[in-house]
Amino acid sequence: MKSISTTIPQSGVRRPAADADAGPELQVPALERGLAILELLAQSPGGMTLAEINGVMMVPTASVFRIATALEQLGYLHRDPATKKFTLTRKPLLLGQPRGSGRGLVEASIESMRSVRTATGETAQLCCLIEEHCVVLEQLPSLHPFKYIVDLGSRPPVYCTAPGKAMLAFLPTADRDVLLNRLQLTRHTPRTITSRAVLESELAKVRSLGYAVDHGEHFEGIHCVAAPLLDGQQCTIGAITIAGPAERIPESRFHAIGNLMIEAANEAARRFLG
Repeated sequence: MKSISTTIPQSGVRRPAADADAGPELQVPALERGLAILELLAQSPGGMTLAEINGVMMVPTASVFRIATALEQLGYLHRDPATKKFTLTRKPLLLGQPRGSGRGLVEASIESMRSVRTATGETAQLCCLIEEHCVVLEQLPSLHPFKYIVDLGSRPPVYCTAPGKAMLAFLPTADRDVLLNRLQLTRHTPRTITSRAVLESELAKVRSLGYAVDHGEHFEGIHCVAAPLLDGQQCTIGAITIAGPAERIPESRFHAIGNLMIEAANEAARRFLG
């Protein structure tokens, strides 16, 4: 099984500290520390022990223990009994998912994901756009022994992945321009788009076709095809994608799979919007 995960450097973790300009009524140390623990563990897919958490946050060990234990009891953290490491559960991820008429995006999309996985045999994923990140909300692993999977909550680059491009293409023009201005088009493979002009041309093509593709632009040898879930104004809600080895998803199949993904995404959007 091939497993590829995306992590974020821990240098971005905020250590909780009192704001010198804030009044006492604005300072909630336990809440700040709890959120800092969640942020830290979100960037550490392998988990961390209490000592490791304390080493980064530099607050009293007893405080870290009390807060981490409370978060575990509330269902936000899981502690491995063997390694003693804390990891995030899916609860924080699901809190941030878009919500439609009485149901979350995952609930509305799961049947469509099953449908495309059955039709293609490949890993199906549901993604949403959070700021400039494409975030993986849900995943149904491929039916093949050799498969492409990622960690839930992974944040693949929005500009060189099929779901990212599908969501970018259907943002309102002003929102898309703001987001594009914030992107750093870093090269991951020889096929990665690193030009703003080329990316905008690619997004225009996505709007015309209704689906997006990834020709091994993020990971060498991995192809993806995705379609966006759109609201009543034809704006982005999320995206459903399938991903797998290039040999099983050759470019010759992109169009047929793209139409399949459009149907699945449209059905998921209908369920989401009610």
